Amino acid sequence: MMLVRLLRRLTAEMCISCLVVSPTQLAAQASPGSTASAPSPAAVGDPGWPRQIVKNGVKLVYYQPQVDSWEKYQLLKARMAFSLTPQSGKAALGVVSVEAGTTVDNNTRTVYLHDLNYTSVRFSGIDATSEAQLQQTFRAIVPPEGEPVALDRLLADLDTTKMPLKTAPLKNDPPQIFYSASPAILLMVQGQPVLSPIEKTDLQFVVNTNWDLFFEKSKGDYYLLDNNLWLTSKNLGGPWVATKTLPKDMAKLPPGQNFDDVKRYVPPPATTGRAPRVVYSQTPAELLLLRGAPVYTRISGTRLLYVTNTDNDVFLDDAAKQYYVLLSGRWFRSASLDGPWSYASDKLPPDFMKIPEDSPKGRVLASVPGTIQASDAVMLAQIPTRVTVNRAEAEAKAKVTYDGPPQFKPIETTKLQYATNTQDKVIKDGDIYYLCFQGVWFMSTTPSGPWKTASSVPPEIYEIPPSSPVYNVTYVTQTNPTATTVQSSTTAGYFGMFILGAAVGAAIVYGSGYYYPPYIYWGPGAYPIYRPWPVTYGAGYVYNPWNGGWAAGHAAYGPYGAVGSSAWYNPSTGRYGRSASVQGVYGGRTVAQAYNPWTGGYGATSQGHNAYSQWGSSVASRNGNWVQTGHVTTASGTVAGYRTSAGEQGTAYRGANGAVVHGSDNSVYAGNDGNVYRKDSSGGWSKYDNGGWNTVDTTAAKQQAQQNLQTSHPNAQQNAQTFQANHPSAQENAQAARQNAGNRGASGGTSQINSSTLQGLDRSAGARYRGQAQTGRFQNFHRGGGRFRR
Repeated sequence: MMLVRLLRRLTAEMCISCLVVSPTQLAAQASPGSTASAPSPAAVGDPGWPRQIVKNGVKLVYYQPQVDSWEKYQLLKARMAFSLTPQSGKAALGVVSVEAGTTVDNNTRTVYLHDLNYTSVRFSGIDATSEAQLQQTFRAIVPPEGEPVALDRLLADLDTTKMPLKTAPLKNDPPQIFYSASPAILLMVQGQPVLSPIEKTDLQFVVNTNWDLFFEKSKGDYYLLDNNLWLTSKNLGGPWVATKTLPKDMAKLPPGQNFDDVKRYVPPPATTGRAPRVVYSQTPAELLLLRGAPVYTRISGTRLLYVTNTDNDVFLDDAAKQYYVLLSGRWFRSASLDGPWSYASDKLPPDFMKIPEDSPKGRVLASVPGTIQASDAVMLAQIPTRVTVNRAEAEAKAKVTYDGPPQFKPIETTKLQYATNTQDKVIKDGDIYYLCFQGVWFMSTTPSGPWKTASSVPPEIYEIPPSSPVYNVTYVTQTNPTATTVQSSTTAGYFGMFILGAAVGAAIVYGSGYYYPPYIYWGPGAYPIYRPWPVTYGAGYVYNPWNGGWAAGHAAYGPYGAVGSSAWYNPSTGRYGRSASVQGVYGGRTVAQAYNPWTGGYGATSQGHNAYSQWGSSVASRNGNWVQTGHVTTASGTVAGYRTSAGEQGTAYRGANGAVVHGSDNSVYAGNDGNVYRKDSSGGWSKYDNGGWNTVDTTAAKQQAQQNLQTSHPNAQQNAQTFQANHPSAQENAQAARQNAGNRGASGGTSQINSSTLQGLDRSAGARYRGQAQTGRFQNFHRGGGRFRR
């Protein structure tokens, strides 16, 4: 047991350290064969906008792309406003339409653009001869590839109403929810206790729980260790009482076999804490634990109050006198904290959408359907991570371990079967076996291999329902096969993060909601092997919007996290192994989990990162010759850089691709009518025409545009106003931006605008403000060590 605790501490520390270690340290630890360049201490990713290139006396300033579409999160179509100043001549403003392939690095939350194709270059108020010359100059200086853009900027600008969603028919029945206003712990034992003998003693330990739980055979007593306090009971359901008297055989626990940590408290310490209430459940459950009677704080501008003296997300709707609790991304409500509870994600009061983003409970907005935060989480969950897999090297590492002869069980609603006595995902289709191992598909004619990297898998695999414990493999695809490689893609569902549809929108949740009973194998000896499947409840899962993953852990849920979300560790003796969850530090304060029960992989579990962290760059590497994201993976974590086909590389945006125009704002936009517009510090719009800026008369278009905007993006204007209120200095550099954009004089008059163009500009402005804020928050999150609070 000491082993599993040690593993939990080490892996949790590893995940934290991978976020705070410096890039130079990681570079120094990189293997000699790595394709990554030695990065500088500068941060990898989007350095800001606008950007400037000066080459042969020509200056190009180009502004943040405005997204028109992002097809399958692979092909980006966008518009950019720019200012081009030739060697001898006046600055000319224009709009360029661009198409680009994308490579997404979810770890740094950066999208790298490659194969940039500038499909159309248009200038405002320029004669045909001059425009042809300027287009030639533009194409000679503009970067062809290697552009990093913050993922949050693209997500904010993406029209989510046009993006397809893969929602899942999940099970949303409430779990058993216990409530306690005094110290309590949740003792979960899935089914009947599975007892494993401890040789040369009268003791057994309970395998299928997340606590240090022992049974004395001769007297029929259970003993439970909670921190430094021992509790005893005749029955698992209680009553449990504190004890200072332990069985004599406790002193005989064998050394070095997972019991060393327990032996520190044998005999019991003289000073112990207060005995907690023990709540017992035979299925995954939840515990609402308050420190005394509820203490409420009101959320301004709403009828909502939240409970402050708990680690749970508990709210009270003062208008309807209903409680709401957020568990694994799902909302449940009740008239009392004692229950009964019912599913309520599709019935939340409108006030939940009004929770301020900077509120202590602002994090829950990602789980409120209809909010822009929930939309961001949904989009992030659908963005795939793609790698190129070296077939031969992957095949050399693929393996499956069965407990006894392979056993298979039918997958309902399909003709497929899945292996039940292994934690690896093996699916049988007729006479062929398919293995999904660390985000890569393999195939074989026998259930144990040898395994060959699959070029594709049968379509029926993607019809596996959420009621199956292997449902998560439907989020792994394999395409573009060659003789030596194949491209593998994973999305968040592979990690147990699914999209739940609701009448008012979609949201990301953890787990399918189905309960998959564990598998227990006794084998030829007296020592059982317990293999649970992932559970939805019972680990205190909390969504972290900054890494797109779920942190887990409540101290009240046990020293080993969730009983049903565990890996199997087999000590050298092969005797005292047990289920051991190493999900993270208690309280949900970590940003990453050491182990993901859905994939069986270790490392940071930010969305799209964990699946391939075990392979190494020689087996699974990021795609493209234009942008190689470095992927220097060591025991301390990962750092990324970029390299273009032109040979430019690094971790800071400098060199041939230009640099950020510091001291300049980013308020110049490409209208969908092909003209260049500027957002004034007063909130109005100006249009560039005939070498100057003309004030835009929005009277005729504004009412219709505002109505359309509110219908399609109800939060865009609100977020823009909120950002401006919270960031009053955002427009301080407007005059410098105008000069960089080619403003050389006073406004030349007044221009008209149609409602469609105005609506698009207002939406882009709101999205740009929000994208900038989100990017800043993510960068601050990482600079702060990658931690968040409940």
